[in-house]
Amino acid sequence: MEDLPEALLTEILKRITRASDLNSFSLVSKQLYKIEGNQRGAIRVGSGLCTAKKALTSLCARFPNLRKVEIDYSGWIPGHGKQLDNKGLLVFSSHCSSLIDLTLSFCSCIDDSGLACLAYCKTMVSLRLNSAPKITSVGLFSVAVGCTSLSALHLIDCEKIDSVEWLEYLGRDGLLEELVVKICKGINHHDFLKFGSGWMKLQKFEFQRKRERYDILPGDVVYDSSYDAHSTDIYDFCCESLKDLRLAHIKTWPELGLRVVLGKCKALEKLCLEHVRALNDNDIIALSRSCSNLRSISLWLNLQRYSSDVRYCETRTSFTDDSLYALALNCPMLQIVDLWFTGCSRDWPSEIGFTQQGFLVLIQSCPIRVLVLNNANFFDDKGMKALSSSPHLETLELILCHAVTNAGIRFIAHTPCLSSLTLRACHKVTDVGVAALGRAHKLESLTIEYCGEVSLQAAQGVAKSVHYSSKCSDALTKKLGLPCSDLWTASSE
Repeated sequence: MEDLPEALLTEILKRITRASDLNSFSLVSKQLYKIEGNQRGAIRVGSGLCTAKKALTSLCARFPNLRKVEIDYSGWIPGHGKQLDNKGLLVFSSHCSSLIDLTLSFCSCIDDSGLACLAYCKTMVSLRLNSAPKITSVGLFSVAVGCTSLSALHLIDCEKIDSVEWLEYLGRDGLLEELVVKICKGINHHDFLKFGSGWMKLQKFEFQRKRERYDILPGDVVYDSSYDAHSTDIYDFCCESLKDLRLAHIKTWPELGLRVVLGKCKALEKLCLEHVRALNDNDIIALSRSCSNLRSISLWLNLQRYSSDVRYCETRTSFTDDSLYALALNCPMLQIVDLWFTGCSRDWPSEIGFTQQGFLVLIQSCPIRVLVLNNANFFDDKGMKALSSSPHLETLELILCHAVTNAGIRFIAHTPCLSSLTLRACHKVTDVGVAALGRAHKLESLTIEYCGEVSLQAAQGVAKSVHYSSKCSDALTKKLGLPCSDLWTASSE
């Protein structure tokens, strides 16, 4: 190995991607050790990281060209030793001259003075802070001033960040292309209106508040279903570069806040609205008129109280068929549709504002490739029959769709391009319906979870890849916010 040219050894190392393999390979010879150290561009360390200054300096000397560093103390306990502190972060920031991407997760010993050390990282492009309990707006402002190349900022569960001087400063330069703020209780959605010209270059934006009980159940506030927040443009910012937008667990009333963004995103390709309160059809109509490039939409809807007449009030989900018609008319590139309905009755008619007729207009007007329906009680076997003629549908996931039976499964088995099917908590589908899927010989992937009338024996061999579980996964119950017992009650006779 010592006789091989350095260029050849470097090329060999480039083809090895696993960190454990690289570590082993570097022990073969001193030459490989040196080349591998110089070439390593990314490193991920956690509880085993020694925080002594000498050890950190040695680590940086071992990997002098690090571009991406992730420090993750998730699962850390005092017995694991000391965490990286402010002095340690200073070592990283001053010795890693090529650093462009830094992630700090569950680093409870780093405060504002440590974060200020990142001002040395003039080349840093991306910073992610996940569960940083001591970081405040002061430290974040230091980053905004010092890191002049910053284009991506993620803040997750940073409870002490409140004032938004840092946001105004970043907006003034307008350099950010990606901004994600999740579960930071000191930051409200209307604070982002102060971002000003920063919206012009932003391509991805995500804002999520902590999930509360009111996200699921309707409150006492009655919203105006005819209110149009987009009839007059009272905010002069524009976000014409925004391609990816996600809003979750926020209330857009009485302040307009981020609601106005929906009518300003001309380049938007991906939209996700999860339990956003007070929206109505006018918001989706305004969105559809400006977003002809929309390719993916995810709507997680809960019950809300609406009225445009003080004498009458109805409890339903945010949008009606008018929204579906607007999307069908104005978004010809829509390929991914994800609809979740929370807290609605299992029987139709119910509080869901969509009907099967409106839904099928959308499906038949757009080239839908991926469709996810959760608790869509308006959707039945007739809908499955209509869906089976969709020429583009490749992936279908049905959750708690208790109006779908074996008849619907027999229809969907003949969908021209369907290759992946997932059934979760659909208790009216039995072995008979699954057998029809097998006879069609179309599926590449089949997932069946918590469908009480489907057996493992019936599922085996139906597709090239089969995942079967008679139980409800923890991931699904957490996502739905319901225990398995409630899932059974909601989806069985």
